[in-house]
Formats: sequence, structure tokens, C-alpha cells
Amino acid sequence: MRRINTSELVPGMVTAEDILNFNNQLILPKGLVLTDKTITKLAFYSVLQVRIEDDPASPGDDTFFEPSYAEKIRRSPEFIQFKQEFEEDVDAFKDVMNDVIEKGTPLDVDKLMNHTLNILEPSWTSPNVFDMLHGMREYDDATYVHCMNVALICNVFARWLRLNEEEIRMATISGLLHDVGKTKIPDNIIKKPGKLTEIEYNIVKTHPQKGYRMLETSPLPKSVLNAVLMHHEKCDGSGYPFGLKGDKIDPYAKMVAIADIYDAMTSARIYRGPLCPFKAIGLFESEGLQKYDARFILTFLENVVNSYLLNDVRLNNGVTGKIVFINKEHLASPTIKTSEGFLDLSEHPDLYIDDLI
Repeated sequence: MRRINTSELVPGMVTAEDILNFNNQLILPKGLVLTDKTITKLAFYSVLQVRIEDDPASPGDDTFFEPSYAEKIRRSPEFIQFKQEFEEDVDAFKDVMNDVIEKGTPLDVDKLMNHTLNILEPSWTSPNVFDMLHGMREYDDATYVHCMNVALICNVFARWLRLNEEEIRMATISGLLHDVGKTKIPDNIIKKPGKLTEIEYNIVKTHPQKGYRMLETSPLPKSVLNAVLMHHEKCDGSGYPFGLKGDKIDPYAKMVAIADIYDAMTSARIYRGPLCPFKAIGLFESEGLQKYDARFILTFLENVVNSYLLNDVRLNNGVTGKIVFINKEHLASPTIKTSEGFLDLSEHPDLYIDDLI
């Protein structure tokens, strides 16, 4: 039996103990053979490490693939330009934050925002920014890249919510800064290959407070600071660090929480390409709606799904088709037009969208 980081899990590994959430409710049972879906579930619940058996089972052949849709995106001229701009702006973000952390340099919020918004030029919007971010997943979830991803998602999310320009700006900077506290967690803990002690595990979970303390003297609105502090809180009280519920959580923190989880669930792992957005949406629907503000989560999921209307997809049984109708009651299960007619996935719980093609 050994303990490993959730990001290092691969399908076929077997859980060596029951995995519980913060309320001691069972997430996954002991002895479960992990799959792509169950590993994603752990990311959804922000589980950092798990114990697994020493002799993992062999993963199924269908686990290892490179989505053709993602490859098409990565070959596009728009993505090539986006990738260059993204990398330059992540480096600039890292330099600014390193100056703040190491030299005590005052945080230049306008400079950070200018770099971030440069990525969202009109030319990047076709394909949409979510496609672009999915194509960048080979960078996994390193702190600065993840923060940039969440900032861009929050920017688009705020527009879906029809917020004004100042509110969009606040949502974007909230996403950009939400995880900077992780830079204050010692590398020997973050990168420790073996089992974390209880003390070390609790230190990792202090990154929201560390981020808040790093930024509290900066010229940032209170709501942005709250987003940094509260982005792991959940509306049902199951989050951390304070277990806040509902209206006690800042609205910007609620937005960042959704963008943060979506980015984590659709990040690449060593054994697969980016997770299909519909799998992430399905997990939100089945397990997460009560954890998030209804207005925010429904707006987010509906718009993500609508962005893939008329997209070609492959189902888990190998059938291919085109998304022609979005079912608002079951967003992850739209109606697909196949060579044999129309297929309403909401009426076939054994079928789901496995890949965009």
C-alpha cells in the first residue's frame, strides 16, 4: 500500500482505503479499480492524495487515446497564435508575482490585467477560448498556468452572466490570483513523492489563507481578496477553510470555485488527453449542483454545452453523430443525430459522450 498524489493516478490502480470527503461521506470505496471517471471525481472533490494497492490492475485499452478534436484545434493557426501569447503572458505573470513574493514589490494590478486580456483578442474566439485551453492541457495544472486558465474562464463566465465591465475585470483578476497562495507552500511538501503527514496535508490546505495574506495590503477590492480566501468553499458547507455556506461566500469566490473545478477536471494527465467537457458537465450535474450557487452553475454549464451545439461527437459505444439539441434538464445528455436517426441520450443512461471529434 502506498500514498500518491491524485494527479499521478492512472486507470487500473486500486484504492487501498475508503476515500471520504470533508464531511466523512464516502466518495470512493476501498478496493475500487480506478477509471478515468473515478479519478476525475477525486479532482472534483479536491482530494490531494490517496492510498492505493501496490499491484494495480491493468487499465483498459480505451483509456489511452489522443482526442482527434484536440489535435485539430492544436493544428489551427488560431491556436498557434494563442499558444505563443499564452506562454508569454504566463511568464510575465510569474515574473510579476515573483517580484511581489521575493522582493516585496507592490502588486501592479493593471499590468497583470493587461497581460491577461491580451490573450482574449477577438481572433481567439473561433474556436472558443475553452477549446484553446483544452489544447493547452499538456501543461497540466502548474500553479501559474492553472491561474491563467481560471482567469480566462472567469472572464468568459462573467460575460455569460451579463456582468458589467468592472465586474468582468474583478472576476478575471479573482481567477488570476486565486491560487497564488500555493507558491508559499514548501516544495518539499508540494512535490513530496511519499506519504504526506497529517500536518503536511493540512499545510497544503492553507493556501487560500496564505494567498489572502500575501495580497491583503495590495490595492485590490475586498471581493477579489475574498475570492482568493474562499474559492474552496461550497454552498452546502462542505468546503474549506471555514466551511461557509450559501450567502456567506462572496459571489466572486463562487464563480472562481466553478472555473477552478472545471479547469482541474479537464486538465491532462499522463495517461490521457484533455477530458471531454461533457464528462465534466455530467459530474457537475450528478454530484455538484447543490455545492454551487444555482444561478452561477446553471449559467456556466448551459453556456459550455451550447458552445458545442452542432459539434461532432463519439459516444462510449463507438457511435458517432452531431449534437442537434440541448436538453436543459440533462445538459450532459443532448440529442445526437446519428446515421440511424436521432438519439436522445437522456433516455439512455448507459450512453454518454466520450469524445469530441
